Amino acid sequence: MYSRFLEFIKRKNLFDSSHKLLLGVSGGADSVALTHLVNRLPNMFAVAHCNFNLRGADSDNDERFVKELAGKLGVPCYLSSFPTREYAAENGVSIEMAARELRYNWFEKVRTENDFDFILVGHHLDDVLETFMLNLTRSTGIRGLSGIKPKAGHIVRPLLFATRADVEAYVRENNLDFCTDYTNADTKFKRNAIRHKILPEFESLNPAFKKNLQQTITYLWQTEQIYNEKVEAVRKEVECTDGDWVRIDTLKLRNYEPLQAYLFELLHPFGFNSVVVSEIKESMNGVSGQQFFSASHRLVTDRNELIITTLREEEQQQYFYISKDIKGLKEPVGLELRVETYDSEYRIEKNPAIALIDYHKLNFPLVLRKWKQGEYFRPLGMKGFKKLSDFLIDEKYSIPEKENTWVLMSDNKVVWVVGKRIDDRFKITGATRKVFRIEML
Repeated sequence: MYSRFLEFIKRKNLFDSSHKLLLGVSGGADSVALTHLVNRLPNMFAVAHCNFNLRGADSDNDERFVKELAGKLGVPCYLSSFPTREYAAENGVSIEMAARELRYNWFEKVRTENDFDFILVGHHLDDVLETFMLNLTRSTGIRGLSGIKPKAGHIVRPLLFATRADVEAYVRENNLDFCTDYTNADTKFKRNAIRHKILPEFESLNPAFKKNLQQTITYLWQTEQIYNEKVEAVRKEVECTDGDWVRIDTLKLRNYEPLQAYLFELLHPFGFNSVVVSEIKESMNGVSGQQFFSASHRLVTDRNELIITTLREEEQQQYFYISKDIKGLKEPVGLELRVETYDSEYRIEKNPAIALIDYHKLNFPLVLRKWKQGEYFRPLGMKGFKKLSDFLIDEKYSIPEKENTWVLMSDNKVVWVVGKRIDDRFKITGATRKVFRIEML
């Protein structure tokens, strides 16, 4: 395996012997194998370990193991402990996403402060296949299907040539100790369900499934390269920078199909998601002056142009994302979230601090943000739409109350003016089977 390791590093031009490396080490078999392999290289390296405090004493034991491993190898060891559950709740993300953000943000901080060239992590080929399958369950484009890259910025994954079985064999052959995370067997987590249930089913249909899927991902990655080259050629043709403004010539852009795909790629770097891009595309046939916002930019339609400007710091919105498995938020608004079964005995609570939403009408992740001028919604009990600004005036809310009003969004539609009124489109009906109950704390 060591010779394949060296060959992969050279073929993918991942790093050379002069580079100083920081290894992300969890203590599991993958990261221990990576550490053992890197220790055979001439490179200077150190290890970094995150304690996410998710598994009680096991988390602490993993930290102790990694510290002892670094001591045996005589290399520096960087340790950090995170309140992961609290971070997930405060930022409206899943536990898995919270751990990812905390891990890579801290790795990058350690890297820059200590002059490491690259951060090495122990992802292997099975991780690539599982991520592909996981992304199939979401709304994704070619980026989500073209696989984990061996090198992305300062992140390097030098084990992507090896399967999980290869790694486990290497660990056995070299009598390496490692930690076992027993939650990896818990199939309530999507990735574990894919690993233990779905992939084995495909392999029962075709024993060569993993090999074939790997080749498919390679083809998709190659297709992505061609796709990106074409997008950049179109960008040069239709986009120009004018001082602090970016202008997109829509007359030229209309010559390219599929228009929405090109428009998404042009606008994605400015933070516009697919839902908003769809609305922008429709607006290109309308009147000038329509405005659209991402967290960092404003887009204005102007005759035959789309004009994009960076929002000033005081204009920038805070967006909080709520995934299906989030149980609550502490900031910016204290919320308790849960899914309940709806039947004839369900008690409807008439309290503006409680929103009872038809769960199956929602498209996750939901977005929590401040309301914007010009937005409409359909207040509960009304047949027509109403401007949010008019609703707040009619309900006689004070200026501070208006300024501190948050809205919960699904697919860019208002679900709930938080603490005030839900949107009639998301109300409970006789067809409702599950209720998404949200209560302000």
